[in-house]
Amino acid sequence: MDKTNKGALKDLIVADFSQLAQGPWATQMLGDMGAEIIKIEPLKGDWMRHFSYGNLYPKGESISFVSFNRNKKSIALNLKDSADHEIARNIIRKADILVENFRPGVMERLGLGYEAMKELNPGLIYCSSSGYGSSGPYTKRPGQDLLAQAVSGTASLNGKKNDIPMVTAVGQADLLTSLFLVQSILAAIYAREKSGKGQKIETNLLSSIIGFHIQEITAFLYQKERPERSERGIPNPWLGAPYGLYPTKDGYLAIGMNSVRKLADLVGLDKYKSPEYESNNIMSDRDEIRKDFETVFVTRTTKEWLDDLLKEDIWCSQVNTLEEMVCDPQVLHNHMIMSYEHPTIGNIGTTGFPVEFSDTPQSIYRPAPLLNEHREEIIVTFCGEINHNETKIKTK
Repeated sequence: MDKTNKGALKDLIVADFSQLAQGPWATQMLGDMGAEIIKIEPLKGDWMRHFSYGNLYPKGESISFVSFNRNKKSIALNLKDSADHEIARNIIRKADILVENFRPGVMERLGLGYEAMKELNPGLIYCSSSGYGSSGPYTKRPGQDLLAQAVSGTASLNGKKNDIPMVTAVGQADLLTSLFLVQSILAAIYAREKSGKGQKIETNLLSSIIGFHIQEITAFLYQKERPERSERGIPNPWLGAPYGLYPTKDGYLAIGMNSVRKLADLVGLDKYKSPEYESNNIMSDRDEIRKDFETVFVTRTTKEWLDDLLKEDIWCSQVNTLEEMVCDPQVLHNHMIMSYEHPTIGNIGTTGFPVEFSDTPQSIYRPAPLLNEHREEIIVTFCGEINHNETKIKTK
């Protein structure tokens, strides 16, 4: 693990009150780019410390928490306690950015809302993320990735005809919100350089996932009719043959948008030689076309098909399993699988950085923190002194 911090944002301080996924991944990205992330946790820790994908807890640490919280320092505070509340205020006073994803109104009730904090720190960029937004009829509803995907209507685009709607396995609404948060924070930092003033930024899961589906929703608004999903599993209801994933003799083959006629000629389907099949997006008889291609692709291995089809500039690829992906030569070339040492777990593998900087490289210079690990260091830095009797975690 490279313990040096050379990132582009290394002079910025983030007061991170967020939990679960969308806030923590956003602040982790800022930390990867060099910002100092002060993770302010409840006394029992971030909710994600007590939940993990697959119930995976190596050495007692949540794999989900570790995924979203590298390059951070942790302090556990009871924000209803006057002494801990003052510690939080001191951190915010010196911070450039505050990120929180409590339900709307919680930070205000704690005396840490935007109006109060901009008086404390006029240059503060205050970022709030919620399920549905800070106002409106759903404000009091619980907001979570699955629920946002459901309300957005986009689940109805996934799966086969007559199947139930399908959400994505990845927390799409959560992670899209993280990306929108980061880009908005960076824009606000730039604006502050011009004006000297901070501002409030609000994001929510529902708006993020709807915004992400701009092409699908624009097409629907024009057509005024929901697209019909394919019977044979073409993965996008707006697209026709030959698009999709096909079984092969030993795995699967992905076929992108290609001329049906050209592809049929290459694989030996004489049925589609006429000019009407020149299109790369045939909707009218797409399920029949797909069925015919299925019968051909299953006769050879994935590698055999790739060797022949890529030579003819067919848009195609293998369909990797996770085991294959982590060994894929392009993935390795891009340094997208890496590892670092965690004080409890030991060596832990994770994903790399999807963006490269020539002069201010990203690095993992700090593992995901243990709960309250950096309390004394944070209090000395932001409050100027420390009383050991007052800074221990308070328990009931």
